[in-house]
Amino acid sequence: MRELRYNPLTGQWIMVSAVRKKRPWRPKNFCPFCPGGEETGFGWEVLLLPNKFPMLDFKAEKPQNEDFYKKARAIGQCSVIVETPEHNLKDLDELSLEQMVKVVELWKNVTMELKDNPHVAYLAIFRNKGEEIGVSLTHPHGQLYALPFIPLKARLKIENSRKHYRRFGECLFCRILREEMQSERAIYENGSFMLFMPFFANWPFEIHIYPKKHVQWLTQLNSEEIEDLADILRVATATLNALFERQMPYVMNVYQAPFKGHYDFYHLHIEFYPMLRDRNKLKYAAGIELGTWEFTYDGVQEENAQKLREACKKILERVEAKGRCFRV
Repeated sequence: MRELRYNPLTGQWIMVSAVRKKRPWRPKNFCPFCPGGEETGFGWEVLLLPNKFPMLDFKAEKPQNEDFYKKARAIGQCSVIVETPEHNLKDLDELSLEQMVKVVELWKNVTMELKDNPHVAYLAIFRNKGEEIGVSLTHPHGQLYALPFIPLKARLKIENSRKHYRRFGECLFCRILREEMQSERAIYENGSFMLFMPFFANWPFEIHIYPKKHVQWLTQLNSEEIEDLADILRVATATLNALFERQMPYVMNVYQAPFKGHYDFYHLHIEFYPMLRDRNKLKYAAGIELGTWEFTYDGVQEENAQKLREACKKILERVEAKGRCFRV
């Protein structure tokens, strides 16, 4: 059984899939993402695979609606992005720049392919890292969901961006970028992108990546900008992993504009939500966060940004970064 269920209280669609219960948990003797497997074969550098336990499927059947509650087809695509043939790499910062470019190019190409699909309203590209997040397979990989609706968080960002543009005649993200470049929260920049902790960070070491050029989709980036994005992603993950001298569990999301409609006021961006507030202390989304969707911040953003700057400075030479860390 696979379907979408509508929550009339929040305006959200809930993805329901019974097949998800069958997902394996960290198999010890076999990795389905390694070269030579039934799905993978040999001779590849990055790979897009269908998720074997998807929430969405273009062949999903139409569910029968109830008298009051609304259902819809769970139509769409769930895919796995295998980022390297090498099984034992821990994070994106251990990929070479050339390999990371191939990953970003795959993101761009799949965006181009799905953008014209009439069933896809929004493409969510994301990455989960760490057992604390519930990652079931350790081979380096990301995921994508091609959704038939625009998710609530994206809708809120779009609406606030639209309001700001109508009032001030400027992109809200471009304004945030100007503010953060002059702040204590700026961490790293290269020719095309900037890494910073936002003034309004929710998670203790939350970081964002903004392109300096006003674009809505990955498809609008040229080859130099793709390489700069690959560079800053390696720097961002290396910085997080150097912060407490251990692998940082996190969730990463790529936010592009929806595929249907006009969004000239919107701006491509990437957000990381790291799960640690100290070396061995997790930041839990607990009562106030889950109950109200309003976050409390354990500390001061500027103080934690300073720690990230210090961590960033340590890793620049190792990752052969193209840009510069903001002064500690």
